[in-house]
Order: sequence, then C-alpha cells, then structure tokens
Amino acid sequence: MTTPPLKHIVEAALFASGTALTLEQIRALFADDERPQRDEIRAVIAELAADYQTRSIEIAEIAGGFRIQVRIEMTPWIARLWNERAPRYSRALLETLALIAYRQPLTRSEIEDMRGVTVSTSIMQTLIEREWVRIIGHRDTPGHPALYATTRTFLEYFGLRSLNDLPKLAEPSAPLPLTLTPPL
Repeated sequence: MTTPPLKHIVEAALFASGTALTLEQIRALFADDERPQRDEIRAVIAELAADYQTRSIEIAEIAGGFRIQVRIEMTPWIARLWNERAPRYSRALLETLALIAYRQPLTRSEIEDMRGVTVSTSIMQTLIEREWVRIIGHRDTPGHPALYATTRTFLEYFGLRSLNDLPKLAEPSAPLPLTLTPPL
C-alpha cells in the first residue's frame, strides 16, 4: 500500500475529526520516522484553504487548531437538516458565561457581585457539563472558593481562535455583547 499525499491525509483527518485538530495532533498521525514538520502541515492547510475558496466549506483556525466547517452563508439551508432546535440558554446563563469569559478566572461570589444576583447551581453545572467552563484552582481566601475559567471547548463551540477574538466591550457600564452564535 502506498502512502497517500500529505494533503490527502490532513484533509481526511480534518474532515473526520469531531473537533479542531492542532498541528501536534496532526503530526501524531504519523510514525516518528514519517512525521512531517509543522511548516509542511501549515502549507498543506493553506493549500486546502485556497482549494475551498469557491466552495461551501472552509478551513477555520479555532482554539489553537484547525477544522473543516460549513461557511456561515450556508446556514439557512444546512440548518434544515436537523429536526432538533438549537438549545436556548437563559439570559442568566449567558451573562454568567460572558463574565467568566471576559474576566476569568472568577469565583462564584465574584460573579454574583458583578451580576447583583445569586448564580444558581444549575447554571454553573450546565456550564461545566457543556465543558465551556472548568475549575482551574481555588482562591487562597477563607473557604477556598473555586476559580472558573473557559475551556478550549468554549472556544471551539463559539468559533473563536482565542479569547482575544471575543467582541470588544464598548464601555464598562454597557451590557456584555452576547451575540455569539455557533458555526455549523
């Protein structure tokens, strides 16, 4: 059996993967003596991106990795493939997530102080179950409250390369902009 071209292997891996793949994850697909350099993989990804310029799919760099995804312009048609409706999240959950994303790491009491209301256990549990937020440690204060921060899954779900891609806040007193929509 002959080895397919690097471009075909990378394309197949990106297509088959359920999440964005980092350069290291792509390199790990190869035996040590056949492992391509990072620059070679980046060049192949750039080639694929150029190939997809006029197509309905694209290669997106997200959360430190790469994935093949449907272009946003195709959303009205592709969304009809799924009978299920997109999950609706409460304003409280989205406000809590936004606070964590913009001001991390935060404790639950810090979130409550900023929001001015109690954060329900179910909201925190949902954020953790969705793997958008995780506990990264504990504050060195009485009670040692948990410190929450966003995860790579959060970045992938909302199509962000890094937290720097979050919408900029207009002014400190303005409500947080929560118009993030997940790509298909």
